[in-house]
Amino acid sequence: MTGPSAFYQSQGPGSGVFESTELTRGPWDPAGQHAGPLAALLARAIQRCVGLDPDPAGRLVGRITFEIMRPVPIATLSVEADVVRPGRRVDMVSASLRDAGSGEELVRARGWRLRRGTVALPPGLSSTECGAGRPGAGNGPPPPPDELEADPGAFFPTGHEIGYHTGMEYRFAAGSFVEPGPAVCWMRMRQPLIAGEEPTPLERVLIAADSANGISSALDFGAYLFINVDLSVHLHRLPDGEWVCLDARTIPEPTGLGMSDAMLWDERGPLGRACQTLLIAER
Repeated sequence: MTGPSAFYQSQGPGSGVFESTELTRGPWDPAGQHAGPLAALLARAIQRCVGLDPDPAGRLVGRITFEIMRPVPIATLSVEADVVRPGRRVDMVSASLRDAGSGEELVRARGWRLRRGTVALPPGLSSTECGAGRPGAGNGPPPPPDELEADPGAFFPTGHEIGYHTGMEYRFAAGSFVEPGPAVCWMRMRQPLIAGEEPTPLERVLIAADSANGISSALDFGAYLFINVDLSVHLHRLPDGEWVCLDARTIPEPTGLGMSDAMLWDERGPLGRACQTLLIAER
């Protein structure tokens, strides 16, 4: 099976306009996008936005929240970002994803960026130190991806061969797409976010984080909807390497409200957490 070589094609350096490919397709609507790629696209804009520091690489994104205002079509999109709260040590950047044709806002994101520094900490506190505490949503550190089966098993029956699920590689340590309940899954990108660009660590973790409710679905995909209306990611460091692991669980309620919660890992240790507010409904 062949498919696009990237999730998005840029219309030119600095243009902020991107053509979506079929790799962005989500499971709920064949014409709609999975929120993972668009979260990474907005995170890219937030990361690159120039504030008081002339070099945005001097700041680290500590928290980023995405509000999904409307379903995002597989179409031409525009992205813009601005510093809305400047600061010497911390700033907040707001980014907006719009339909390039109509100008309609589809997703809004806000991220806190913290100035990178060097801090002398007591031993045993950093997440990557040998013997440091590693609390998780599951049973501790996940096994590394090279110890797990490369075949993730069946995906949700969407009826489409190409989509987000083919743009990503999955290795489950626990659970599966079609097995209800908590799951632990390593993920990495098969294709770049934007053609011709090497994905950044922030893009790698954001494109995966939105999958928490998918890998840990508590309900039958054929009988229920469990769609997230937002995504909030807190990070205490960025991942090393290509793999990001989600230790996730989903909690649905009979009121139609639900939530997913995932601890994020790389092969060195924990990274942060991702949470989603879910709409639960019968089909």
